[in-house]
Amino acid sequence: MSEILENLQPIDFFALWFFLLVWLTFEYIIDFSNVKRKSLSGLMSDKRRAWMEVLVERDLRIVDASILGGLQQGAAFFASTSILAIGGCFALLGSTDQVLEIYSSLPLGSGMDPVIWEIKVLGLTALFAYSFFKFGWSYRLFNYCAILVGAVPQPEADLKARRIAASEAAEMNIIAGRHFTSGLRGIFFSVAYLGWFIGPWMFLLTTVIVIVVLIRRQYFSRARAVLLK
Repeated sequence: MSEILENLQPIDFFALWFFLLVWLTFEYIIDFSNVKRKSLSGLMSDKRRAWMEVLVERDLRIVDASILGGLQQGAAFFASTSILAIGGCFALLGSTDQVLEIYSSLPLGSGMDPVIWEIKVLGLTALFAYSFFKFGWSYRLFNYCAILVGAVPQPEADLKARRIAASEAAEMNIIAGRHFTSGLRGIFFSVAYLGWFIGPWMFLLTTVIVIVVLIRRQYFSRARAVLLK
C-alpha cells in the first residue's frame, strides 16, 4: 500500500475522487432526484406506463412479447460484452511487462510503474464487472416483466384488476430499464476512466467530456425533444 501511495500523486487521488463524485451525482439526479421525470429516461418511463395501459385493452399480446424479447436481447448482448471486456482486462494483467514496454515507447510521458498499471487495470475491471451485474439483473427483471405481462387479465375481466396488473408490469419494466441504463452508464464512464492511463489531467478531461455528453443526451438531445412534442 505504501508503494502505491508513493507512486500516485495527489492529483491522481483528486481525479479519481472527482470521477466517482461526478458519476454518483449524475446517477442520483437521473434516478432519484426531483428532476428525474424531466430527463430522457424519465420521459421514457412515462411511455413504458402508457404502453402497459394500451396493453390492458389488447386481446393478442404478441407485439408486447416481441418488444420484451428485444429488450431482453439488448441486456443479454451488453452483459456478454461486459464479460468479454473483463476477460480483456485480465489479459492485460497477464501481459503487464509487454504492455508497459509498448506504453513507454508512446508519447504519453514517462513510463508507468507496474503496480500502478495493475491497480488501474483492476479499477477498469471493476467498472466492467459493475456493468455486467447491472445488465444481468436487468435481463432477469425484463423476464419478470414478461411474466407479469402474461398475468394481465384479458379485456373481459374486471377493469380495476387489469389496471393493477398492468401497473405492476409497468413498474417492473421501469426498474429493469433503470438497471440497463446504469449498466450503459458504467460502460460510458469506463471510457472516461481510460484517460487515467494517460495521466490524471487527461482523466479529469475525459470525465468532464463524458458527463457533458450524458447530460446533453438526457436533457438537451433531439431524442428528448421528440417526446415533448
